[in-house]
Amino acid sequence: MNLKDYIASIPDYPSEGIIFRDISPLMANGDAYREATKQIVDYAKEKQIDMVVGPEARGFIVGCPVAYELGVGFAPVRKKGKLPRETIEVTYDLEYGTDTLTLHKDAILPGQRVLICDDLLATGGTIKATIDLIEKLGGVVVGCAFLIELMDLHGRDKIEGHDIITLMEY
Repeated sequence: MNLKDYIASIPDYPSEGIIFRDISPLMANGDAYREATKQIVDYAKEKQIDMVVGPEARGFIVGCPVAYELGVGFAPVRKKGKLPRETIEVTYDLEYGTDTLTLHKDAILPGQRVLICDDLLATGGTIKATIDLIEKLGGVVVGCAFLIELMDLHGRDKIEGHDIITLMEY
């Protein structure tokens, strides 16, 4: 199955010159969604994962079915103010400004082997911040799994040294 057949490319969204890669058609097709999940699960099985972590919001869409199939828990990474209990946070740079991500303080136990799942690896900023959160809690990031990687944005450079799988490249 060619998963790219289930990605919609939207020109000039959200601004001129950008091609937005929309995963909605993939999620809407049960066979394609199952296949993408299976490929990430197969990758993760070799890594002896204890926990899956996903940044909001599409990381939930990718990570939750993976966690379910692996029989492990899922921890959400959210923007500041969205998680109800005690959190840790990391602030990171965006192209224009900064953003802050949070994770519940008890989400990851020291030594837990963690897989990060998200829909897209672009510049790598969100994933680097997610790695930093996990490592602050003593977790070990043993893999990062993405549906799509935008190669021209060099997100891998920001998370160098971590094992990465992407199902599609643009």
